[in-house]
Amino acid sequence: MTQPVRAYIGLGSNLQDPRWHVLTAFDELAALPYTSLVARSSLYRSDPMGPSDQPDYINAVVAADTFLTPHALLAALLGIERHHGRVRGTTRWGPRTLDLDILLYGDREIADDRLTVPHPGIVERSFVLHPLAEIAPGLVIPGRGPLTDLLQVCPARGIERVLP
Repeated sequence: MTQPVRAYIGLGSNLQDPRWHVLTAFDELAALPYTSLVARSSLYRSDPMGPSDQPDYINAVVAADTFLTPHALLAALLGIERHHGRVRGTTRWGPRTLDLDILLYGDREIADDRLTVPHPGIVERSFVLHPLAEIAPGLVIPGRGPLTDLLQVCPARGIERVLP
């Protein structure tokens, strides 16, 4: 690959000082090899998705230009999650120290046993769409349409921008 690909990554945490996990993950994402962090959203507090007996989340989105392949980027993100004490395979949508998701990888659509891009829940998650619109308002989601159209059917209920 001779040009980097613009990837968008969603971040979320609701355990053990969620702001610290997300802010630290910004730095760790910026330090990934062959990758440059080009934008990061504000932090957003959101109601938990799934079981309601868990703390609120802190969410954000970053844009990164990367030469990593989609699967190499995924492996790097999983490594950062492990560094933050994330244990996968527990309750779906349950509490977690750090969750990193590849939301978009250029204009590619990927569906295999390890990775689906665009992220399958992107169109109904206000805690993803609104931070994404903050850093890339004119974005078109491959196979889904303009971000501005998606925002009209996914209001910002249950989320609020917070100061870092």
